[in-house]
Amino acid sequence: MSTYVVGDLQGCLDPLQRLLDRVRFDPARDHVWFVGDLVNRGPDSLGVVRLIRSLGDRAIAVLGNHDLHLLVAAGGHARIHRGDTFQDVLAAPDRDELLDWLRRLPLFHVDGRWAMVHAGLLPSWTVEKAASLAREAEDLLRSERWDDFLRTMYGNRPDAWDDDLVGWDRARVIVNAMTRLRICSPEGVMEFHHKGELEDIPAGYVPWFDAPHVRGDRHTILFGHWSALGCRTGPGYISLDSGCLWGRALSAYRLEDGAVFQIDCPALAG
Repeated sequence: MSTYVVGDLQGCLDPLQRLLDRVRFDPARDHVWFVGDLVNRGPDSLGVVRLIRSLGDRAIAVLGNHDLHLLVAAGGHARIHRGDTFQDVLAAPDRDELLDWLRRLPLFHVDGRWAMVHAGLLPSWTVEKAASLAREAEDLLRSERWDDFLRTMYGNRPDAWDDDLVGWDRARVIVNAMTRLRICSPEGVMEFHHKGELEDIPAGYVPWFDAPHVRGDRHTILFGHWSALGCRTGPGYISLDSGCLWGRALSAYRLEDGAVFQIDCPALAG
């Protein structure tokens, strides 16, 4: 039995199928985890969601910012952008079932020494605290208040964690950190504009995984979201967004032995 962790898909079904073939994935024996951003900007968001959903408990996926954008747009709380390509999900006959499945996905997954999130964690959060906070936001998404939550989710403020936060502000910080974070100040003030290389990070900010952090206790954090990093391993973390959408590669990391598998991808976004 093997467990493979796959980087950001963003609607790229063909590379996913080729990658699963490459590792000889057997749904009767193996598991596959996805670091989020299952949908959007690639050619087949519908096919990706249907495939992962069909795997049942053999697959675990966390929510990414593009997955949440699909839910927000489906609820009529945000306009569909010019580059969005999840309209196939919105027009599907099984749309309601797929959207309901999507909003019930976790934001954070912990299994033994492994922890998986789409984007990152704030410096003041232990893995245990992050898991508890994720459940708060997940409970909102799965509750009768889920539409209100999506309606108020967008925004960059507050931009730092405070244990005294309440209501939508509290939920927004949790979601922003786990689905949008790349860099922050050493104290945990989030910056949402930088998407580039490590050497180009603005003064006063650091990659979230280099902030003074308790992340390295006994957990290794698996994440995506930052394609400029590529597939890399560092102290206490493994990044897995290797830019499939941009014509680079789709990556999978096997938990049992650290083997990395990659499939070349055509450029699908300009």
